[in-house]
Amino acid sequence: MTIRILVAEDEEIMRITVLDHLRNQGWVADEAATGTTALELVRKNHYELILSDIRMPGIDGERLLTEVKRVAPRTEVVMMTAHGSTDNAVNCLKKGAADYILKPFDLDDLTFRINRLLEMQRIKARCVSLEQCCGLRRPLIGSSPAMEKVLSLISQVAPADSSVLIQGESGTGKELVAAAIHYESRRADKPYIRVNCAAIPAGLMESALFGHEKGAFTGADKTVIGKFELADQGTILLDEIGDLPLELQVKLLRVLQEREIERVGGRNTIPVDVRVICATAKDLADQVQKGHFRQDLYYRLQVIPIQIPPLRQRPGDILELATFFLREFGDERGMSFQLSPEARQALEQYPYPGNVRELRNLLERVSVLAPAPKIQLWDLPVEIRNTLDDSDSEADNLAATVAAAERKCILRAVEKSAGNKTEAAALLGISRKNLWEKMKLYGL
Repeated sequence: MTIRILVAEDEEIMRITVLDHLRNQGWVADEAATGTTALELVRKNHYELILSDIRMPGIDGERLLTEVKRVAPRTEVVMMTAHGSTDNAVNCLKKGAADYILKPFDLDDLTFRINRLLEMQRIKARCVSLEQCCGLRRPLIGSSPAMEKVLSLISQVAPADSSVLIQGESGTGKELVAAAIHYESRRADKPYIRVNCAAIPAGLMESALFGHEKGAFTGADKTVIGKFELADQGTILLDEIGDLPLELQVKLLRVLQEREIERVGGRNTIPVDVRVICATAKDLADQVQKGHFRQDLYYRLQVIPIQIPPLRQRPGDILELATFFLREFGDERGMSFQLSPEARQALEQYPYPGNVRELRNLLERVSVLAPAPKIQLWDLPVEIRNTLDDSDSEADNLAATVAAAERKCILRAVEKSAGNKTEAAALLGISRKNLWEKMKLYGL
């Protein structure tokens, strides 16, 4: 990634000397002879670091520092001066300066300081990304033709910066595909930020995405950086994009086109360099026809569409996935699980309305409850056992048959409502609390 540095220095000889040195180090360096010019450049461009003299015409260095920390809080600022004092240094550091250097200074020492600050930026970005992605870097399992096509597409699109729209049923692994695209891209060492559009209340969504200024609304007692700013230079995943309110779809379209954001309550635009990946279990083309999703945004997002096939369309991957999950659970418990031939056959024939997530959850339950490392047919849930012919499975009592039927009804309702529990409960004619209890009972 290109490192961009701004040199704000009114003395021409000093400014040119520093600029030439930075460019010889392979960095992109811009210049400003006044504090006013420097602030204008900060508002237009993204800089990893700013070198600024304290005494500047127009806007002085200390005021420039304050404005930079407000407009671009992730940009590091190093203050330079030939009239240094302890009080000056302490004051600048309190206002957010990353370092303070006295003129004249050794250019090699300057290089060392800059590299140290850039490394700290990388570490901070990595920490944010790891916090967001803990548990997501799982391998994509499957050797079926359908899955091979998806894996090939990931390898093709990862190096580009184009927007990607990932569609597929709930539980197919859309987040894993998005993470794979990021970690195979040139942005792999930059932030990877995830936003679940269905989990954030509509009134808070704009602030969550774009941040807000202090005093923007009641309770906004400080400036908050939004997800897009956190993802700068990296990737943002907008999960369940189909649930994004219409009024925010307009603002998202502007961000994609202009590559800049505006915080809630802010008056200045902030440039961002972010790759956008979206995921949804909804049919966005159908949502467009119903007027629930903007057509122009839909076309802007699906520059590269990826459709994740449901598990029932790639039955050849079921045993491969089951082996992987059982090895994972076995490692956690210090055991080695195996499937009996009957259990393998039953797992292969089940349609998995909940897709890979359902398979993983049921195998986790089985690995905990099975009396022996070798998992038999009778260790599996009744709905899995019922996939075999009656001659191949034990007779089930009435209660077990009713439970299996109830579970299938719940799965169909949840699938039909695209995961909306309130809608699913209404379809089933039960309360949301009752639905939650039944889903917990059946391990859904």
